[in-house]
Amino acid sequence: MGGGRYPKPGEVSLAHNGVLFLDEFPEFKKNVLEVMRQPLEDGEVTISRALTSLTYPAKFMLVAAMNPCPCGYSTDPGHACTCSEGQIQTYRGRISGPLMDRIDIHVDVPAVSYKELQNKKSGETSAEIRKRVQKARKKQTIRFANFPEIHCNAHMTTRMIRNYAPLDDTCSLLLEQASIQLGLSARAFSRIQKVALTIADLEGSETILPEHVSEAIQYRTLDKTMEA
Repeated sequence: MGGGRYPKPGEVSLAHNGVLFLDEFPEFKKNVLEVMRQPLEDGEVTISRALTSLTYPAKFMLVAAMNPCPCGYSTDPGHACTCSEGQIQTYRGRISGPLMDRIDIHVDVPAVSYKELQNKKSGETSAEIRKRVQKARKKQTIRFANFPEIHCNAHMTTRMIRNYAPLDDTCSLLLEQASIQLGLSARAFSRIQKVALTIADLEGSETILPEHVSEAIQYRTLDKTMEA
């Protein structure tokens, strides 16, 4: 977070307008993780000391990785997990619900089998993906040209979401049903719209379609199991 007798910026501010990657996410001290909630929400961090109080910018993209359990094998069909249920719950419980709620996309990455590694079938290349991402980012740059502090969909305010990520009746109903079934928070509700708009941008769609909302919702459903 930064600090010291004469407060200096920390990693969250050094990552401003960039990416902050935290590996082995639950291994960080819980109090350190919890203070990340402010910069993730507000895009800035405030450091208070007896002599002064300073605010540094901290608008970064957080990428975090964690195992499903201490031994790492609880979701691996090819290995037996040696952890007890209590150990797994304690391990996953190190990441609080409010912090997980501020992470837009949760993806479970299973182990890759030998057969899959030897598969000769080629998918989309990194160069192709890069072109698609650059095209989507250019679209967002044009979209927010009149907002110097907004550089991408993730930075949108609630009012901007209504203007730039409107949902038709089908999409609204889909999101409402998911909200009830999954117990989504108001914060998750707006973040799903941002992700759905980004998915639409990546596909070159001018509007958010039901399949974009469904995919965005899918990225939130791991909240219940804490597999991220």
